[in-house]
Formats: sequence, C-alpha cells, structure tokens
Amino acid sequence: MKTATLFIVPTPIGNLGDITIRALDVLAKVDVIACEDTRHTLKRLNHYGIKKRLLSYQKFSEAQKTRTILQALEDGQNMALMSDSGMPCISDPGAILVERVRQAGFRIEVLPGPSAVVTAVAAAGVAGAFRFLGFFPRNATIARNELMRMRVATDATVFYEAPRRLTRTLDLLRTWLADRPICVAREMTKIYEEYITGTSAEVLSRVEALPAIGEVTVVVHPAPALPQEDTALIAQRVRVLRAAGGSRRDVLKVLMEESGASRNELYSLLLTLDQGPD
Repeated sequence: MKTATLFIVPTPIGNLGDITIRALDVLAKVDVIACEDTRHTLKRLNHYGIKKRLLSYQKFSEAQKTRTILQALEDGQNMALMSDSGMPCISDPGAILVERVRQAGFRIEVLPGPSAVVTAVAAAGVAGAFRFLGFFPRNATIARNELMRMRVATDATVFYEAPRRLTRTLDLLRTWLADRPICVAREMTKIYEEYITGTSAEVLSRVEALPAIGEVTVVVHPAPALPQEDTALIAQRVRVLRAAGGSRRDVLKVLMEESGASRNELYSLLLTLDQGPD
C-alpha cells in the first residue's frame, strides 16, 4: 500500500452544523480538496475557518481530473474528495476515481456522515430493505419498468427528483400505485424542511400548493403484505389450479388477477407451497 491517502468526505445536506469533527480534522490536514463546485466549497470552508487548495472535480471532467489526482497522490499529497452536499459517489462524481485510486495501490478512507437517502428513509418510517434509484429515470421505458417494479416490490424505493419534474413524477406514482403511501422529503435539515406524507394524490395536491419546492428525496413504501387469512385461501387455490394442470406461471398469473397481491409475494408463497414442475 502506498503512503498517500484519498479521503472521501461527506458534507452537510443543508445545515452546516451537521459536519463531523473528524471531517473537519481531515479537511484541515489534507493537501488538496477535490470538489464539484469550487465556489460553493470555498464558502463552506470559509464557514469552518479552513483554507485549502481546491481542485474542480465534475462529472464531465472525471477522466482528466482523475489523472491529476493520481499524480498528486504519487507525489505524496493527501487528497480529499467532497460533493456539494452529502456523500460523494452517491449520485455524485467519484466512483471512477475510487476505482482508479484503489487499482493504483493508494489507501482510501471513507468518512461516515450526512446522506439525503438515509435521512429520508428514517423520516418516512420505512422498516426493512430499500432500493435507491439515484434520480428518477428520464427515459420513459426505464421509468415504466421501475414503476412496474414498485407496484409489486416488497422493499421500499427511494429516489431523488428535480423540483421542476416532481409533479409529473407524483402523477405517475398516482397512476401506477393508487393508494400506496409515499413520503416527499424536501429541504432536509434546512429552514423549510418538510416531510409530506400520504397517498400520491394527497402528496401531489400539497406539493402543487407550494410556492417553491427545493431539493427533494422521495420514498415509496413497499407493496402491502398479504394478510394471513388470504394466504390460507391462496394455498387452497394453488392446489386446485395445479391439480387442473396449470403450470407455475399459469397459477401465478391467475393468483395476481384474483388476489391483487404483489407478484413478488405470490411467487415466494408459490415456491413455499408448491414443489411441482414449472
């Protein structure tokens, strides 16, 4: 392992008091800080009383700036990577750099800290697994596939959305997910922080009434669990359909139409109940 280190340093998603003591210590000691917007980062560093050489590191210049950072590490300089807010590499530049730095044999140290994703999930009251999409897909086909998955998913779905596109996306959720609970977390840790919860239709009406929206993270709750009494009825229906010669795929299709339960949950139940051929 070579001696120089690349530090991945998360920064506050809003409230500047949310930075850690360790992050401030690292930022004060490294030789150079690579960041998305040098002007934005300079204001933050001034707030913390830290003066440091800054290197712009943006999505469009990742390849070129990665070479610059690798050379600095070769020269024995310790580097820090910051995003404008939150954890670098999570829907922000940095993944390419981390991979190249590790391949070159330099040490990588990741500091824990603020994350819009984790904050929104905690505020939404979602337990268990969740899937993070980054920003909601712009491509219509990919968006449709994600909506189809959310319709049956037994884990929560979390994504970022641009303020100008939020009402359109909420309308899609209303169409595809009906009464599924969602949470729109906006301006987290800032003065106008708000967690808007309810069905897609309820949240959409409240969002449309807002004069401004700000930064947004959306949490879609999982598909509802199958009631225990329905499980017994479905098990009986599986036996009838299989006895009539239906394949597992045929049975699954019928059960989805008859019960309205999620495909994932029905398929798991089928695997538990049914050992016949596919």
